[in-house]
Amino acid sequence: MDIARSLFLFVLAGLCEIGGGYLMWLWMRDRRGIWFAVLGALVLILYGIIPTFQPANFGRVYAVYGGIFIVLSILWGWQIDKVVPDRLDILGGVIALIGVTVIMFWPRG
Repeated sequence: MDIARSLFLFVLAGLCEIGGGYLMWLWMRDRRGIWFAVLGALVLILYGIIPTFQPANFGRVYAVYGGIFIVLSILWGWQIDKVVPDRLDILGGVIALIGVTVIMFWPRG
């Protein structure tokens, strides 16, 4: 159950970072209203808080989060921006997930 909770927190943090950044992007690049910036900033604050609930140390959590972020970014681009990932995007995502598994979940002796 700890692995499921940890993965949930990583995905939640990733969605907050990408979603908050995307709202800021819309505000700055697409000239959306100031509320996009305010909401984006609030969501980014949540992104900063969520990883503190992980059981591992800061460096390990953020290293693993980087791999999760890679995969979530590819999925975000595919679903939101309608940019279909190519096989190298998928390969890179798989490699990142392998690294994530080793860093965070591989048993240590």
